[in-house]
Amino acid sequence: MKLAGSTALVTGANRGLGRHLTEQLIDRGAIVYAAARNQASVDVPGAIPISLDITDPTSVDAAAKATGNVTVLINNAGSFIGGSLLHSPIEDIRREMETHYFGTLAVTRAFAPQLAAGDTSAVLNVLSVMSWYTSPEMSAYSAAKSAEWSLTNALRLELASQGTQVSALHVGYIDTDMAAHVEADKNDPATVARLALDAVEAGEIEIVADGFSANIRAGLAAGANALYPQFA
Repeated sequence: MKLAGSTALVTGANRGLGRHLTEQLIDRGAIVYAAARNQASVDVPGAIPISLDITDPTSVDAAAKATGNVTVLINNAGSFIGGSLLHSPIEDIRREMETHYFGTLAVTRAFAPQLAAGDTSAVLNVLSVMSWYTSPEMSAYSAAKSAEWSLTNALRLELASQGTQVSALHVGYIDTDMAAHVEADKNDPATVARLALDAVEAGEIEIVADGFSANIRAGLAAGANALYPQFA
């Protein structure tokens, strides 16, 4: 998948990893629709700002009608309540699922016809190491990301017939506003964006951006006792 000359849409493009993905796509020669709930918050030079709330079907519809020629879709928009499945308000837990699962699905469905019309096309879903692992303080987020991982695998199978490549990015903490409260090693968002876009161009369908994510993925084969040794 060549990004030069493509037309991309990036959700959550006004800050964090989405902003870096937008900037680097432009640097690689792509036309980029930079989507955010507040279109005025997009100030990336060379980007085309577009309003998009991925949890609002009317907004998703309007964004698809406003473009028409997207060949690269990056589902990056996310939320993080940092909540527990047992103790957080059910509305917060539902919002995580509405954003990461249903929002990603809605956007992909809306843009699938545009992707099909391109000679080559690609979808990149920004997932997380928390697709594979969880902890009590972020179990709501992890459940939503696990659902999005399954969604990504299913969409890869369904979109293959129209020639659309579907990739998943798994990464630990990134040094962005969303992880500002976390005291841990964090990945540079510019580095993650570069690695992800290189992998999309190379046709990789599973992109593991850091050592932590690689270790957790390896632990999946050893079973739950390896991931959660306190229960072994």
